[in-house]
Amino acid sequence: MRSSMSDRLFRLINGGLLGLMALLTFFPIYYVVVISFTDSTELLAKDYILFPSKWSFDAYSYLLSTDAFLRSLGNSAFLAVVGTVCSLAVTSSFAYALSRKKLMGRRLLMLLTLLTILFSPGIIPNFILIRQLGLLDSLWSLILPAMATGWNILLMKNFFDSLPQELGESAAIDGCGETRAWVSIMLPLSLPALAAFGLFYAVGFWNQFFTALLYLNDSSRWPIQVLLQNMLLNASNTDLAVPGEFVEVPPSESLKMAAVVVAIAPIVMVYPFLQKHFAKGAMVGSIKG
Repeated sequence: MRSSMSDRLFRLINGGLLGLMALLTFFPIYYVVVISFTDSTELLAKDYILFPSKWSFDAYSYLLSTDAFLRSLGNSAFLAVVGTVCSLAVTSSFAYALSRKKLMGRRLLMLLTLLTILFSPGIIPNFILIRQLGLLDSLWSLILPAMATGWNILLMKNFFDSLPQELGESAAIDGCGETRAWVSIMLPLSLPALAAFGLFYAVGFWNQFFTALLYLNDSSRWPIQVLLQNMLLNASNTDLAVPGEFVEVPPSESLKMAAVVVAIAPIVMVYPFLQKHFAKGAMVGSIKG
């Protein structure tokens, strides 16, 4: 069936508007990347650059030669890797336990999990708890409170509920305990869900900022987002200076843009590897049966 003139006109206008929106969304990222690679001489001579005549890696070389920046990258990597692994372990194990009908106190645990979604203790009680636990100035203060959320646990529970119950019954007949069934049977079947939740947790831990400002006073423990905020507010970036060495410092604007690119690059590079699982995992818990 041939499309009418109005249908073709609608698709043309719709495609043009979507393309314009995509361009407007992409332009700030493009500008940040361009400024980070612009030579310092051209950057100081011009007020606005869309395409540099000379590319330079000086900003990246300087950033990656400073202990403060490398240390903050290591802190963020630790948060993202260790935090994501711990979060997936807690979320999947707790959700699997809640999906077992014979679990004692299951209704009470479900109610308590739901209450964590509806009510939040607030900043001050959380800070007091972290201080009483002796976790101030520790990266674990950013991992333990965010290790699992009630919403993710309930979604993961619905995913386990959607799996055939015969799998657990067959495992029990073969003498397989609940822990073995969770590790050997349920987790391999949960790769799409784990990939989706893992991406959410990794992005959250990598972008830790506000809680790091609350709990971390030692600058050596700062994740990359806190250091980046300090760089954006500090025009001279003296905290990145290499002690005892005379190194030509690139322009502050170039350093800031390069730091932004480095801060977002890991998540951008990880996403394509999880994309094939993400499409399935995005519908976790939405359909049962």
